[in-house]
Amino acid sequence: MAGMNDIKARIKSVESTMQITKAMELVATSKLRRAKETVERTRPFYQILGKAIDDIASISEEANSVWFDGSRSSKTLFIVFAGDRGLAGGYNSNIFKLAEKLSRGKEAIWLPIGKKALEYYKHRNYDIYSDISANAADQSVGSILSLGKIVAEGFANDSYGEVVIVFTEFVSMMTQKAVYEKLLPLDVPKAAEQTEFLTDCDPNEIINQIVPEYVGGILYSALCESLASESGARRMAMNSANKNAEEIIGSLMLHYNRARQAAITQEITEIVSGAEAL
Repeated sequence: MAGMNDIKARIKSVESTMQITKAMELVATSKLRRAKETVERTRPFYQILGKAIDDIASISEEANSVWFDGSRSSKTLFIVFAGDRGLAGGYNSNIFKLAEKLSRGKEAIWLPIGKKALEYYKHRNYDIYSDISANAADQSVGSILSLGKIVAEGFANDSYGEVVIVFTEFVSMMTQKAVYEKLLPLDVPKAAEQTEFLTDCDPNEIINQIVPEYVGGILYSALCESLASESGARRMAMNSANKNAEEIIGSLMLHYNRARQAAITQEITEIVSGAEAL
């Protein structure tokens, strides 16, 4: 009977855990739906903004703006987007592995966005540029745009010669991919395709005004992608946990029924033996 009681206790424990994972799956599904809509709204805008910068730079006789020059400083700023919590499968670890791979052989400084990213780099005593954006989920459009201006200003002031963002691209509900993008310096556009602009302003002056906003916009787009990916990864992880819990409960119920049947058989045997003794 002690064995049966132990099995019943384990079944109850797994069922309690399953209630938690089911609730977390529902929350992740709800967040994922909203985050997916945000991603779909933000992608086109920043793609057009990036093309506009290329078009403006292409009409300049020489792309001599500071934003195209990455030769001044040897340092690289890595902006890493990770989650605020765990229980999301390989979401955080995949980002850290990619960032570590990209930083090999470089004089890296780090700007972590997300509690897990900040904990990861602080624990390893990495050179952290700023921790003002530690909580990914708490960031607003305004705070990220302000961060973009800080990042752009640091590049313009030669604090670093390259800016790379590492984040998780939201591909679909089931697929999320760790990716990176060189944010600064900007690539010098090819002069093959030029767009006519009705303006008397210096193209470099226009770029100097647009780039800080563009940097903030790309950071916000990466944040939206990362938040959607985190919810998708957590939803999949909790769904997998629920399936595993169901399998464990099924296996435990099988062991419980066998133990119960064995106990009943033993009782019947003892009764029959006692009757025969009489």
